[in-house]
Amino acid sequence: MAMGKYSRVDGKKSSGYGLTITIVLIVSLSMVGAWMFMSSWSAPTESIDFSSSQTTKDVETTTKTDSTNEEASNEKTEETEVVKESNEEKPDPEKTEEAEEKKEFEDKNGEESSEENKSEDGNKTEENAEENTEKKTEETEENTEKSKDVFPSGDQAEITKESSTGSGAWSTQLDESQNEKKTQVSSIKWKVCNVTAGPDYIPCLDNWQAIRKLARKHYEHRERHCPEESPTCLVPLPEGYKRSIKWPKSREKIWYNNVPHMKLAEVKGHQNWVKMSGEYLTFPGGGTQFKNGALHYIDFLQESYPDIAWGNRTRVILDVGCGVASFGGYLFDRDVLALSFAPKDEHEAQVQFALERGIPAMSNVMGTKRLPFPGSVFDLIHCARCRVPWHIEGGKLLLELNRALRPGGFFVWSATPVYRKTEEDVGIWKAMSKLTKAMCWELKTIKKDELNEVSAAVYQKPMTNECYNQRSQNEPPLCKDSDDQNAAWNVPLEACMHKVTEDSSKRGAVWPERWPQRVETVPQWLDSKEGVYGKPAQEDFTADHERWKSIVSKSYLDGMGIDWSNVRNVMDMRAVYGGFAAALKDLKLWVMNVVPIDSPDTLPIIYERGLFGIYHDWCESFSTYPRTYDLLHADHLFSSLKKRCNLVSVMAEVDRILRPQGTFIVRDDSETIGEIEKMVKSLKWDVRMTQSKDGEGVLAVQKSWWRPTEVETITSAIAKAGEV
Repeated sequence: MAMGKYSRVDGKKSSGYGLTITIVLIVSLSMVGAWMFMSSWSAPTESIDFSSSQTTKDVETTTKTDSTNEEASNEKTEETEVVKESNEEKPDPEKTEEAEEKKEFEDKNGEESSEENKSEDGNKTEENAEENTEKKTEETEENTEKSKDVFPSGDQAEITKESSTGSGAWSTQLDESQNEKKTQVSSIKWKVCNVTAGPDYIPCLDNWQAIRKLARKHYEHRERHCPEESPTCLVPLPEGYKRSIKWPKSREKIWYNNVPHMKLAEVKGHQNWVKMSGEYLTFPGGGTQFKNGALHYIDFLQESYPDIAWGNRTRVILDVGCGVASFGGYLFDRDVLALSFAPKDEHEAQVQFALERGIPAMSNVMGTKRLPFPGSVFDLIHCARCRVPWHIEGGKLLLELNRALRPGGFFVWSATPVYRKTEEDVGIWKAMSKLTKAMCWELKTIKKDELNEVSAAVYQKPMTNECYNQRSQNEPPLCKDSDDQNAAWNVPLEACMHKVTEDSSKRGAVWPERWPQRVETVPQWLDSKEGVYGKPAQEDFTADHERWKSIVSKSYLDGMGIDWSNVRNVMDMRAVYGGFAAALKDLKLWVMNVVPIDSPDTLPIIYERGLFGIYHDWCESFSTYPRTYDLLHADHLFSSLKKRCNLVSVMAEVDRILRPQGTFIVRDDSETIGEIEKMVKSLKWDVRMTQSKDGEGVLAVQKSWWRPTEVETITSAIAKAGEV
């Protein structure tokens, strides 16, 4: 009443007082708006809370309803990306911006700035502080009645008070869960593995706790026996370790300190396997069977049986008992991919030598289980002086090669029983001749290499079942119809043969196209199938091929700062159709295509393209030495893995097999990319590029030389005296 009377009595005083009130109101609103702006942007990226800003905005404009958890998550991912990019130190912002514009996710209008984010329909979802203040000032009177309709004055005051008190508005379960995951990831404390194998530690092959309990009759102790819990420690570097020598020089020599093992040089030096030369280990290009050079031996095999046709008909081969893999190393000159394998045994570090040289190889043994490959995929299988007892126990081991060999494919055997006349060798030759005849393998030729004084026998697997049906005895027996020849992960060996496919509409009945047309040709047997991504398989294959060609050419080759001259050994950790490897086919490198055991079984398609790969469970360690690969690529692998694996142990495995200064590229959903980015930063790796759009992200990082100082002893990997 007093105020009303006062206003009516003194008109001038009323006007001045109103002006004062207006100024106070404007200043107050400005301060509130500025405080709200600062509170919403000053928090670290881990704890950005969109609930508060959303509530305030709704009160002020009444133009939007509460967002769903999913929308909040997407907005949070995009805004976090903006804040992170604005806070990161970048040595060359212009160069980084130019590189990022070349990525798959480039946007004609650029990334959303830190001042304004936009939703998919183009409407603004956040106003900056200045715009909010201006709008409040201009529209206060206009919106007062409208605001009262939705939030009466008393209720509105309470809502504003609640959203501006303490740590902010009520959090959502999504925010709480995501923040806890990030806290767990950021609290990782890495340690160095203390194990008997030291810098050569392979968790599933150095599990002495399991090995002690095994019989050794069938090389069980050389097979995979993974620890119950995958290690989360980091493997140490050898003293004096250096960045690997580039290909092709690495084929001839490697740094001794990188693989500091002398046993092979001492035992096999006279056979031209490996020799010591100053700070290098050198590889003269020979082996037990080709002392005068692998290229001469390769040409000798071609001349012995021209239908082998290296790099044309024969593209993908398996080299058994490979030694230091010089045979596979020189087959690159003939456009042939050779996957070599040998056990981690007394021939110390032979597979590690091969990998350090830049030659495809893996640790494996023919023991009690099938090899981790599909059936009917290798064009040729080679065995030079390998001491595998093929003929024993019903020919079980040779029958496993028969499973992996493509119908019409060749088996090349240049072991001593082919040409030596000792009693033992003659006995083995007779047993092998009987076995191969019963398997319907046709002996095509036996030729002698006069220079190396060795001979090679060339066998061919049949392309029809005619011979199988005409055998007088079913020995070795045919496998049951229910036996899937492609089932290979931890499947016991059986002494049986699978019938070959004669139906031209099915895989194996027709030889693939000659290389290089083969890599782009859609296999005919995919015609009636549905593809992995939902389209008819042939359309799916073509779309995947074109997609990876575009990504590699427009982004990976120039947009990530990768020095491809340093990239030789590559792994695609989730390969699907092998499109990533196919897109890299013209570079001087090789790709190990891994098909996870819980993914669609597309590995036969990869082999059909003239590429190779392996099955694997990424919840376990890979059968390779540490510091094996120059580049690892993971496309939507980790979002699947985190449902059943500890991602910290998976990242420890990534660290184990990636060489220092190697590149790690991850494509996945934005939430998973954020988790992986936290982990690589905790490993002190250099984040070269990170980008997200529409809930999808890409991360490219370079591994550092960092090793932690604390040590963790893995008791299962500690050998007793005399065990190693």
